[in-house]
Amino acid sequence: MAGPIRAVLFDLDDTLLENNMNRFLKGYFGLLAPHMARFVAPERFMLSLLASTQAMIDNTDPTITNQQVFIADFFPRVGRTLDEMMPAFDEFYATQFVKLRDLTRLTPEAHTAVQTAFDAGCDVVIATNPLFPESAIRHRMEWANIANFSYQLVTSYEVMHFCKPRPQYYTEIVERLGHEPEECIMVGDDWENDIAAALQAGLRVYSVNTTAPTPPGLDSVPRGSLADFRNQLSNSGSQK
Repeated sequence: MAGPIRAVLFDLDDTLLENNMNRFLKGYFGLLAPHMARFVAPERFMLSLLASTQAMIDNTDPTITNQQVFIADFFPRVGRTLDEMMPAFDEFYATQFVKLRDLTRLTPEAHTAVQTAFDAGCDVVIATNPLFPESAIRHRMEWANIANFSYQLVTSYEVMHFCKPRPQYYTEIVERLGHEPEECIMVGDDWENDIAAALQAGLRVYSVNTTAPTPPGLDSVPRGSLADFRNQLSNSGSQK
């Protein structure tokens, strides 16, 4: 890898944790909607949740967090208040979300890849799409066996102001780290969310998607397994 890499950004789902998001979200909604049914009928809850999630993705205001966008959009839609429903959301993530673990599978190379990034002296970020609260992300990090590291940043909806695939999401991370974009590398599987958007923000990228066809314009993107990336980073030596 040419030039120093000072920060490694890892996507979570289907990069560090094997997790088919279509299957996972079906299970997630199947647990969450009944859990919240005492406040909102499941069909209305689902439609509102999806609309408010899209509001987070569409937001371009750098002064409000994704969580603030969600709160402002969701609760008026369902005719309930934050004080009424938020404790039930918190209870869900504390007691029910863990039931989804069986929908995921450990990626054996994940722990070593993260360890290698730390060993190389890099700042390390869990750069998952910040549509979930940190508690839900921490659960998935535990399932991936990568929870016990001192990350520079975990991008949850509480702390981030943009979502993938907006390039501003990556710009915000880089600014928080205090590095130049070209000193940071995004490692992920999704061509739009992880690769194209990070490239637009000026970051280096590495795709661990070894099965899907390469989209037009991305033919030069380095591509391989998580183990391949780990080996390349390890061979490049200390980055600081």
